Amino acid sequence: MRYSRTHEWVETEGGGTVAIGISGRALLAFGEVVFVEFPEEGEEFEQGDPLGSIESIDGEVMHIHSPITGEAIEVNAALESSPDLMNKSPEGDGWIVKMRVDVPKELNALMTPEEYEDYEEELMEEDYDLDEEEEEY
Repeated sequence: MRYSRTHEWVETEGGGTVAIGISGRALLAFGEVVFVEFPEEGEEFEQGDPLGSIESIDGEVMHIHSPITGEAIEVNAALESSPDLMNKSPEGDGWIVKMRVDVPKELNALMTPEEYEDYEEELMEEDYDLDEEEEEY
């Protein structure tokens, strides 16, 4: 599994396809998912393009960005009736879209699980530092 800086995960499925979802860490901070906006099957994306979005029970919206260049070939229809599946199994049954990979080298540029964990820790430290600065004023 690989991760993007915008918290999407990518898992290679073979045959030049990948499954894409949102990391469990990001969803833990985001809250309970109540709605998923999917890309259209057959739609083509460049790396970084918006794929869709998710909405939390609090009305917050998180945009989903394509971690790779490719074509959407399948969406997770189970999320239409059970969007909370993303919270229950974020890096498993809660996948959002499967895509055909057009630029395989983009996968290697994504973070490993260890790199993503370090990245998340850095973000948490930055948030903590910002909170401390706000208290000083």
